[in-house]
Amino acid sequence: MQSLESLAFILVFVILFFNICESDDCSNPSKIITVSQSGKANFKTIQSAIDSVPAGNSQWIHIQISSGVYKEQVLIPINKPCIYLEGTGSQSTSIEWGSHEIATFLSKADNTAAKGITFTNILNRPVLLDATKIIQARAAKFRGDKCAFYSCSFLGVQDTLNDDYGRHYYKNCYIQGAVDFIYGQGQSLFEASTIYFSTGKSGLKSYGVIAAQYRNSPNDPSGFVFNKCNISGTGGKFELGRAMDSYARVIIANSYLSDAVRPEGWSQTTYVGHESNLTFVEEGCKGPGADKSKRVKWMKNLSRPELDKFLSLSFIDQEGWISKLPESIFH
Repeated sequence: MQSLESLAFILVFVILFFNICESDDCSNPSKIITVSQSGKANFKTIQSAIDSVPAGNSQWIHIQISSGVYKEQVLIPINKPCIYLEGTGSQSTSIEWGSHEIATFLSKADNTAAKGITFTNILNRPVLLDATKIIQARAAKFRGDKCAFYSCSFLGVQDTLNDDYGRHYYKNCYIQGAVDFIYGQGQSLFEASTIYFSTGKSGLKSYGVIAAQYRNSPNDPSGFVFNKCNISGTGGKFELGRAMDSYARVIIANSYLSDAVRPEGWSQTTYVGHESNLTFVEEGCKGPGADKSKRVKWMKNLSRPELDKFLSLSFIDQEGWISKLPESIFH
């Protein structure tokens, strides 16, 4: 009797195991859901469309969002993977909210994708008297694996994009902020994107940092890689990155750097004496801010084969998940 019970337990475990493994991929064709503020769609709000997706979903759900400013916080919970949000373009479809506690757009799910949408946290928009009044206001936070963002914009001042955890791909995106405005422990490739330092409408003259990365061990695969990007800004000078943990990793290659880049380029913050563990790299960059003669002495140099490992899609995609995204995201 016990052996039969044990066999049954094993069979249930195997079935659950394979169901979990299969859920790693999203099936096509996509199911289409529409959102419009005019009411001529399935839903009037983005969140209500997401709420309609069943828990444990394994089919791509393509949520097509009409033009307009959607003033709502949007959450994709961990049990709703395979959601693809598509706006009509970042100039015409936007999601806006103003909160210190919660990001305007928060996704905890694997296989989240978005195209043609602007995500904005408006909390720091009012005219500011001094820099101390800028507080954290995230436009987006991503904690799922295998997530991709095409032609999207992320607007904020402090901590605009919380690239928190997982493998992520940003293509042809616009990311704006001033203080640590791309931060987290993500394993992410930013390609052909614009990274823009600005304090927004305040006009505040400020010192800032683009990338604050949290890699915490030599075995941690995380890191931020910027390839063929335009990195510039107004209203002050900025560092390219700073260490938020003991093995922080940021690589910038084949990109344009404006004269707003501070000469030293990088900061080890509290890891003085442990700079050899940090991986901050600039290779093949151009522009008035690409002069490395006054950079920190501990900045790393990579050989071409070493650099290519980071610039290849295989840095974030060894199994081909990007090629399995809904076809319309590529066009």
